[in-house]
Amino acid sequence: MTVVPRIFDAHFHIIDARFPLVPNNGYLPDPFTAADYRERVQPLHVTGGAVVSGSFQAFDQNYLKDALAQLGPDFVGVTQIPAETGDDDILALDGAGVRAVRFNLYRGGSATLGDVDTLARRVHEVAGWHSEFYLDAADLPALEPVLAALPQVSIDHLAMSDDTSGALLRLVESGTVVKATGFGRISVADPDALMRAIVQVNPAALIFGSDLPSTRAAIPFRDSDIDRVVDAVGTEHAHAVLELNAREFYRLNR
Repeated sequence: MTVVPRIFDAHFHIIDARFPLVPNNGYLPDPFTAADYRERVQPLHVTGGAVVSGSFQAFDQNYLKDALAQLGPDFVGVTQIPAETGDDDILALDGAGVRAVRFNLYRGGSATLGDVDTLARRVHEVAGWHSEFYLDAADLPALEPVLAALPQVSIDHLAMSDDTSGALLRLVESGTVVKATGFGRISVADPDALMRAIVQVNPAALIFGSDLPSTRAAIPFRDSDIDRVVDAVGTEHAHAVLELNAREFYRLNR
């Protein structure tokens, strides 16, 4: 790539041992601090990003607020909160830079599927947040009516596996955003073809994330993953997928 692209890293994790970590199926990740992240992406022209709470962080907010304070105003948070979280607490998190709630249906650690409709609508009404879903495409036929009815959603890691139902692209057509992240953890047969299909259906619907530090991924993030995205979507869509779509999605341009 002759020109270094500007990147909004729409999906990465900060793991700081100063704050509580909760084993998930016996797994605890190695530390990956805000300083570690800055060092790792220094060559990549990252202009901002989204710190995403993992299953191993459950409902802890202190690590996230600390990370956002260190990273600065071009970085936002995606948190996990209990369904009973009060409106004042949601607004306080919004003031700290949080812009979305995450439902981890793949590994847990978040509010449950039964809380999705109520909590997703409430955070949108209270603070304008959207909802992010870590799920498997195999579950999309059952989840499609739920997701389609929500104000605004995104789906992590290209939905993890092949969608044979057509639900993913139908959701994209109606406004769902999909993260091109975690190539080393997914089992999608042809991720490049899926990325092309998404931008053909809705050019604003695909956003890139590094998934650093790639916890539990068979193959960690590689810088060449950025080239892969550009090659898949074409140069006409590259700037939008790598930066502009995510900045709009996380309301940093408003």
